Amino acid sequence: MTKILVRGARVLGGAAQDVLIDGETVAEVGTGLDAGDATVIEADGLVLLPGLVDLHTHLREPGREDSETVLTGTRAAAIGGFTAVHAMANTFPVADTAGVVEQVWRLGRESGYCDVQPIGAVTVGLAGKQLAELGAMHDSAAGVRVFSDDGKCVDDAVIMRRALEYVKAFDGVIAQHAQEPRLTEGAQMNEGVVSAELGLGGWPAVAEESIIARDVLLAAHVGSRVHICHLSTAGSVELVRWAKSKGWNVTAEVTPHHLLLTDELVRSYNPVYKVNPPLRTEADVLALREALADGTIDCVATDHAPHPHEDKDCEWAAAAMGMVGLETALSVVQQTMVDTGLLDWAGVADRMSFRPARIGRLEGHGRPVSAGEPANLTLVDPAYRGVVDPAGFASRSRNTPYEGRELPGRVTHTFLRGRATVVDGNLA
Repeated sequence: MTKILVRGARVLGGAAQDVLIDGETVAEVGTGLDAGDATVIEADGLVLLPGLVDLHTHLREPGREDSETVLTGTRAAAIGGFTAVHAMANTFPVADTAGVVEQVWRLGRESGYCDVQPIGAVTVGLAGKQLAELGAMHDSAAGVRVFSDDGKCVDDAVIMRRALEYVKAFDGVIAQHAQEPRLTEGAQMNEGVVSAELGLGGWPAVAEESIIARDVLLAAHVGSRVHICHLSTAGSVELVRWAKSKGWNVTAEVTPHHLLLTDELVRSYNPVYKVNPPLRTEADVLALREALADGTIDCVATDHAPHPHEDKDCEWAAAAMGMVGLETALSVVQQTMVDTGLLDWAGVADRMSFRPARIGRLEGHGRPVSAGEPANLTLVDPAYRGVVDPAGFASRSRNTPYEGRELPGRVTHTFLRGRATVVDGNLA
C-alpha cells in the first residue's frame, strides 16, 4: 500500500500540520514528520478536511442513465470533495426493494470514486399508499438506514406515523420531502411578490412548514427520528428550532443553492433556476445561513439533481425541477458561510462531514483527522477563484445555476481510504 505525506496543511483550518497516510488509514498527524518513502504533497495554505458526506444525491441509475449514472455521479462527487453520498430512491424502478438498493450499492462499490449508500423509498413506487420493504432493505447488503420518498411528500399522516414507528426497530430515519401537495398544485416558483408580478403559480412557504410541523409532532409522539430534506424557509427554521428545544429527534438539511440564490433570478425565466423546493426570498436565505451557523440546521446536502439538456432547455412551465450541485457545493458554502464569517473550516467539517455521516449512521466517514482513522480526506485551496464552466463537469448533466459565476475555493485532492480519487483538481 502507498504512503502519502500531506505536508503543511491547515487541518480543519487550524495550524499547519503534516498528515501521514499509510494504506487506508491516517498513520500520524504532527509537525516535521519524516517523509521516508512516502509520496509528498506540499499543502502550504491548503485546508485539510474529513471527506465530505452528502445526505441527498440523485444518481438516476437505474432508469435515467441519460442524465447521470452511479459512475459519473460519483466522479462528480469526488471532484467536489465527497467520499460518500446517499443516493435517493426516485429511480426507475424505484428503490423500494432489497434488490434495487443492493444494485445501487454494488454499482457504487464498482465505481471506486466514493462510497454510495442507497436511500430506500418509504412507500411502494413513491405512491404514498403502502409502506415499502423497509426491513428487507435494512437487512440487505446495502444496510439501508435512511428512507425517503424525496421528489414526493409522504402526505398521509397515518403512513408517515407507521413509517416512523417501523424504523425505530433498527435506528432508522425517515427523511421527509416537506411539500403539502394540495397547496402546491400548479406551483411554478415561490409564492410572493415576484410570482405575482410574473404571473407564475405560487408555491407558498406554508406548504413546506405545515408538513414539518406535523412530522416533528409525529416523531415526538412515536419517539422516532425524522430528517427534514432541503429546508428552505424562515418559518421552517423556527419550527425545527422549536422541535429541537423540546429535545425531539429532529434533524434538517439545507442545500447550497438555497444559501445563495433567491427568487429574483426567476425574472429571467431561465429554467436552470427551477427547483423543488423553489428559490425563496433574500430574507429566507439569510435565515437559513444563520440557522446553519447556529446548528439549528444540521448539515448541507446538495440535492444534486441532474437533468439532460432537453429537460431544461425549454419553456419554464415544461422544464424539469432541479440543479446539479456536487461539484460546486463546497465553493458555495465557502462563499456564503466561511467568507462571511458565519462558519470557520471546522464548522464546515461539522456541517458537511461529521453531522451528515452521523445522521445517516455511516461508519468510516465523518471521522476526525487523527491517527488510526480511515483516510477519507479532502484537501481544499480556499484562495482559489474560478468561473464555473459546466463544460468541464464530471457529471453527465450541465444544469448548474452557477454557469459564468465566479466562486471561491477548489478541491485539489480527495482521498478515499487512502487512495487518491482526485489529484490537482483532476480525476485520478
